[in-house]
Amino acid sequence: MPSDIKYRCYHFSINTVKYLKGKKWDSFSLIVVKQVMRSAMSVGANVVEAQNSSTRTEFKRFYEIALKSSAETTYWLCILRDGFDCKEDDIGLLLKESTEISKILGASVLSIKKGIK
Repeated sequence: MPSDIKYRCYHFSINTVKYLKGKKWDSFSLIVVKQVMRSAMSVGANVVEAQNSSTRTEFKRFYEIALKSSAETTYWLCILRDGFDCKEDDIGLLLKESTEISKILGASVLSIKKGIK
């Protein structure tokens, strides 16, 4: 599963970049766009860091950060969808994947916590 989540996070980041690059944003919406970019890429970056951790505790910490970033990404994507009227299917697909990644990471964190105790 670790390589699967790494793969999904990478492609989620790429799909987010492509979606955001494919639209024209005004200076006001760019504030939210930058937040989406930062948080979306943080998910995969923290998963990769976790996989290179030297302890289970460190691994868990990076997965927790990835989970928080995934939840934050979902939030910012919802702001774009609802606040800036981005209603097309692409943002719906990004939201679906962000939610699924959050569920995977959340289940992983819970499993790791049980194993550490």
